[in-house]
This record gives sequence, structure tokens and C-alpha cells, in this order.
Amino acid sequence: MKALCATDLSAASEAAIENETCLECLDRIGVGTIHLVTVVPSNVHSGMPGINFDERRQQGLDSYRSVIEAAGFEVETHVVRGTPYRRINGIAETVRADITIVGSRGKSPLENRIIGSTARNLARTTVVPLLVNRVERATDTPEVLREHLFQRILFATDFSENADRAFDAFSYLRHATEEVTLVHVRSPKDRGSDDDIDPREQLSERAETLENWGIETRIEFRDGDPAEEILAVEDEVMPSTILVGSRGRSRIRRLLLGSVSEDIVAQASGNVFLVPPPRAV
Repeated sequence: MKALCATDLSAASEAAIENETCLECLDRIGVGTIHLVTVVPSNVHSGMPGINFDERRQQGLDSYRSVIEAAGFEVETHVVRGTPYRRINGIAETVRADITIVGSRGKSPLENRIIGSTARNLARTTVVPLLVNRVERATDTPEVLREHLFQRILFATDFSENADRAFDAFSYLRHATEEVTLVHVRSPKDRGSDDDIDPREQLSERAETLENWGIETRIEFRDGDPAEEILAVEDEVMPSTILVGSRGRSRIRRLLLGSVSEDIVAQASGNVFLVPPPRAV
């Protein structure tokens, strides 16, 4: 597998990329090659007196390269110009990445919707599974908030096609997963529906699959607002990562990320692993 790690060379990015436990988790799920990408924004000019941004960024990537290569990965570096999320998505497609990783500061005590603009735009437009890796806020030497990326997963599902696609990610995540909490939230609009299959049965079927892989599994069935209830379960079980599909039942186009997924990416305390729908041909 190939992972693309996007970095702005900040202390937060360094914490996300160089954490040994995080690197071990990537190795366990089968990642062998890591592409390090940094984007020089279009409005930053390399001709500014005394400053060579491209060279300085390449030097920063080279320092990360040595650490990651020492952990056993093959590494390629990319310094590019343009709009960060667009260039990151473009490189992910070009190198056929299996996962994109971006660091994001955790929630601000003053404002829940604090997520870097690049991470937010990637969540809305990513063409490959995206890991938003939470990093401490308000410190000069930040650390990642949940080191074991996939050890304890909260999987949120509405039984849509893309939720099933997100569940399929366990085919490789399971090699680093010990515990899973499966959660389905029945919203007011779902009550009285004519579905033939009991949601509890569907959760039980998925739990059986995970338990057959030796993963300890629990089930949560909630009523209420989906995003609020999923985040409430996160506060209770403290997973390493929330796994969710980027589009549920909504028929709006993918660039308008479903509100539930968007709220989770913006407000979750820990990491979020977002699986997008297949790209339209």
C-alpha cells in the first residue's frame, strides 16, 4: 500500500509524521511506501528577496525522509505549487495512493469547528480514504492526541452503500485493530420506515464478521441526531479513530460533503478515517 502524507512543515505536521507509534500502525496495515508532499501556495513567490521557499521546503521534507526511511518505509518527496488540497488530491491520484494523511489541530476551547482549511477541503473532495490525524493545540511542541491510529475504532454506519464501503476498510485495518464499537443512530425521519431488516440485526452481522477476525466488538444503537450521538459515543468509549463514509443517504454531490460526516470531521476529539465514494468515471 501507498500512503500520501501532506505536510506544511509545522510542528504539528512533524508530530503527525514522525510519531513512531503512528508509523508502526501504518506498517501493520500494509503501507510500504510513503509520499511526503508539501505545497507552496500560489500567492507565495519564490523570487522574494533572500528566500527560496522551494529549497527550504525540500530540506524540511528530507529531514522527515530520514526518520521514515529508518522506520523501514520507502519514501518519495514532492514539493509543488498551487492550491494545497487540489495539488494533494492530484498527487494522490497520480501515485495511486491508498490513503492520504493530514495532521489537524484538535478542537479549540473557543470554537468547535476548528479544522485547518486544507484538511476541511480534503475531507470534502478526497478521492482516496483520508486520515485526519489530531494533534494538540496551543503548544510549541505538540503531540498526536491518539497514537495508536487503528487500535480502537468507532465505526458509524447508516447502512448506506458508502457506509458498507467504509466497513470494507477493515480488510486491512483489522491487522492493527483490537477493539471496535459499531454504532447506528436512528434519526427522527427514520422512524416508521418500512425497512425489512432490523438495524440491530445488521449491526450484529457486522459484529460477527469482526469477531471472527479476533476483534473485540460492541454495539451501540441510538436515537437522535446522528452527528451528536456519534460524537457522544466517542466521548464515552475514547476510540483511536472514528471510521465513517463521506456520504450517506444524501443525494447531493460529493463536493458537498454530507453534514454528518462534516460535523464528525470538524468536531471529533480524536482521529477520523473518512472513506469517500468511488470516483465517478
